[in-house]
Formats: sequence, C-alpha cells, structure tokens
Amino acid sequence: MSNKPIIGITMGDGAGVGPEIIVRSLQTERIYREATPIVIGDAKMLKKAVENLKIEASIKVIDKDTEFTATYGEIACIDLDILPADLPIGEVSSEAGHAAFEYLRTAIELANEQKIDAICTAPLNKEALHKGGHIYPGHTEILAELTDTKDFSMMLSSPKLKVIHVTTHVGLIDAINMIEPERVYKVIRLAHDTLSKSGIDQPKIGVCGINPHAGENGLFGYGEEEEKIIPAIERATGEGIDVEGPLPADTLFFRAQRGDFDIVVAMYHDQGHGPIKVLGLEAGVNITVGLPIIRTSVDHGTAFDIAGKGIADERSMLEALDQAIELAPKR
Repeated sequence: MSNKPIIGITMGDGAGVGPEIIVRSLQTERIYREATPIVIGDAKMLKKAVENLKIEASIKVIDKDTEFTATYGEIACIDLDILPADLPIGEVSSEAGHAAFEYLRTAIELANEQKIDAICTAPLNKEALHKGGHIYPGHTEILAELTDTKDFSMMLSSPKLKVIHVTTHVGLIDAINMIEPERVYKVIRLAHDTLSKSGIDQPKIGVCGINPHAGENGLFGYGEEEEKIIPAIERATGEGIDVEGPLPADTLFFRAQRGDFDIVVAMYHDQGHGPIKVLGLEAGVNITVGLPIIRTSVDHGTAFDIAGKGIADERSMLEALDQAIELAPKR
C-alpha cells in the first residue's frame, strides 16, 4: 500500500469556479506523485468543466467504501450526484448551497473513518449555503461543529506572511464585543502550537491592536487594548511564548512580511485578510487551525462573474493542495 496521503477535495459551490480550478489543478502530475487526490462532489459538473476547458482527462467515479486510488489523467470522484444537470452557472442557488454542505459533511465522515488524511476545499457561497438550509458563516464554522471543536481559528498563509484571526465572519461591532482575553490567549496559543509542530522553533508572534496605533496609550478608543488584549499577552508570555503586542496594525504586517514575526494575530476579518490579499489571491491559502482534521482551502470566493468562462486561476488551489499534502500524516 502507498504511504502517500489521501487528500479529499470538496467541490464547493458547483455554480462557481470550484469545478474548474479543481480540474485544472489535477493536471499537475506532481500532485499524483506526492498524494492520492479524491474529489468529493458531482461528477457531472467535473465532466462539464473538463469539456469547457478542453482538457484531456477523464472522470472516474469511485465508491467511498472501496480502497482509494488515483491515476494521473483520471480524476477520481466520489459522486454524490446532488446537482441537476442544468444547474445555472454563476448564479446563487439553494441546490448548490445544499450540495456544498453535503460534500463537506461526507469529507468529514471519511476523515473520521481514516479513509482520507486531509481535506482541501473549493469555495462555497454563503448566500447559497443559507438558501440550502445550512445557516453557517462559512466552511470554518461547519467544520468546527461537525468535528465538535471548540477552540479553532482561521489561519491565512502565503509565502511571505501568515495571519491567524481572533474573530472572522461577524460584523465589526460584534467582533469587538467578542474579543476577550481568553479568546485572544487561545488564538496566540493555537498560533504557537501550530507553527511549533510545523518545525519553527520558538515562533515569533505579533499581535495587532484594535484601535488605530493600538490605542496609543488611551488616545484612541476606550481602553480596548488594555482590557481585551494585554492580559492575554501577559499570560502567554508567562508560559514562555515569544509574543509581542498589541502593535499598530498599519506597520505590523509590513514588519511580519519583512521577517520580524513568523505570524500575526489579527483581531477581525478585514484586518487580517486585507494584507494577505494585497500580496496576491493566487498565493493565499486558508488553513483551519485547531481541528482534528487537516483542512486547507483557497483564499478566494466562488467568483460567479467568471464561472464557466474558462479563465479561473487555479494557483491558490494548487497552493492549498500542496499545504494539505505537507501537513497531512503519511500513511
């Protein structure tokens, strides 16, 4: 038996660019030398993507109860056969939202049964997900609930910058209310433990403030840094973690990509996502930290405006596959 990790690739929203970027990524022969990629989705949508892209590849439907194998030139797919053949491409639909949830639920089942070693997700659409009856902010929260994980966080990784979030898919006012010392501490700990396991000895962690200039000693805000962040940093420092902050976000990300820090702790969604995406959508990978399952994802959305046009860029999916392969346990 091969010791290559088996990577379950969920198709995401079938009306978006997911099928295209999966099919394009699996034209990279190196992926098959390093892993066994198995798509969990709808075979008909993958076949449509192959035809639209004029790619020489076949879709091989496999049973989820058999031993998984994959050969370059054949895209192995566990076909849940949920979507209608005439699904409108580039449009929000309840069918695609429900299907995206089922692909992920099936992947988690396979991971729990140790049939796959990591999950790599193509993008879903939150509006479609909700229309399909699944009221979650996104992939991360679904994964946390279905794996009964309490302490988790979103980490964005690019070649020059890593960012982990205290809050993500909530409004800014709600995010500030949710930021508390215990949560900030847990995210600092997750950052430290994750990078330590990846081989970084005593990772250096920079923590963003909430207000401009991290409050500047009370000049901005209402003491949020002193109340919500500093106690967490003091606790982590007392445990031997190399952490500094709260620091002004407008300079911290520059310092981190320069090499001063191994990872930045961001307080809310746009504070962390903006700098990563400035570096290039094709470079960013989303990793859910704290789960019992390795999960990586592209760091972009369903791109309904270009879905089905054959112009979607697969580089973020390739990066996500590479990181899933690197992080997954070997068989």
